[in-house]
Amino acid sequence: MLQSKSRAWLQVDGDAVRHNLKEIKNLIPETTEIMAVVKANCYGHGDRQLSMLMQQEGIKTFAVSSVDEALNLREAGISGEILILGYTPKEHFHYLHEKQLLQNFLSLDYASQLDEYAALHHVVIRGHIKIDTGMARLGIRCLDDDYNIQEVFEIYKLQHLSVEGLFSHFSVADSLEIEDDRAYTIHQRELFDQVIADVLQAGLNPGKLHLQNSYGVLNYPELCYDYVRPGILMLGFTSDDSISINTSPEFIPAMSLYAEVSRVRLVKKGCSVGYGRHYKAKEDRLIATVSIGYADGIPRAASNQGMQVLLHSQRVEIVGNICMDQLMIDVTGIEHVKSGDIVTLIGQDGNERVTIDEWSRCVHTINNDLVCQISARVPRFYEHF
Repeated sequence: MLQSKSRAWLQVDGDAVRHNLKEIKNLIPETTEIMAVVKANCYGHGDRQLSMLMQQEGIKTFAVSSVDEALNLREAGISGEILILGYTPKEHFHYLHEKQLLQNFLSLDYASQLDEYAALHHVVIRGHIKIDTGMARLGIRCLDDDYNIQEVFEIYKLQHLSVEGLFSHFSVADSLEIEDDRAYTIHQRELFDQVIADVLQAGLNPGKLHLQNSYGVLNYPELCYDYVRPGILMLGFTSDDSISINTSPEFIPAMSLYAEVSRVRLVKKGCSVGYGRHYKAKEDRLIATVSIGYADGIPRAASNQGMQVLLHSQRVEIVGNICMDQLMIDVTGIEHVKSGDIVTLIGQDGNERVTIDEWSRCVHTINNDLVCQISARVPRFYEHF
């Protein structure tokens, strides 16, 4: 039986993560390794705890968004390679060599700044060159009509940088049903392969190669590079459950979210519930207040949208505007509801389950967005770690 741990809390199942890692390994070539993307506090799940578990499971390479995230992993005892996918400001360049981090060489100008710093301090900064094959975000632009391979070569010439890999990023690998999107993804792969070939032709070492994100793994598992970069997939969900995928592995969600009932009251017919008086009882209703709100990461946009959660293994509807610290549910017809009862907002209770997909559909966003919004004031608890 589920035991209360706080007014609201998030629970992460280590066995689910282990299972998902095995499913990913079963999809990819034997020679390909996992570069675990654990940015944004591992998508709200807890980067230190998840990274340590992954390291124990044999993962040797990690990716984060910022130098602060990389330092956090080093402090937690992560000894493997850590690639910073984003921008590191000049005042933090020293961490790159002090903590043996890999930096994204995201442009020639940025790489030159890193080289200048490294020359001044008599150090070498290691990293991977990002190739922009169509995302138009970071990287050396290498498109059919804007193919800047010379900039890639110029980065190789910088004497105080060590180029140890090349990578790119799919922008629409999640789309299988639109032929133009599939063609775009395939062409991104072709452009990346052309860069690799040109680097080799120039007598340079491309180093470690990686292209596939979570959907790249699911929809293009046959690609054979040194790494794949799954993120949310390791945690058992995809960005949007309406998106089709080529494969059908059984991924298990690692996250569950719970909160306690703080009060139960009878709301008479015609009375309103919550800010704005947007919900009015059409008849006498039993309303329970739940101790979680939008400051905890529950999207306020789910107010009065028919979103359901679980209480006593039954679905109940959120009513009234979701508040900063609380929300209200209609528990009419459910027996013996009392203060301290546990409400399941994400996860399973009996034979019923509420998924993150339901929340994302309700508020018209993607799952990544929602899980990253679960705030730091919601304590995380870890099982089977």
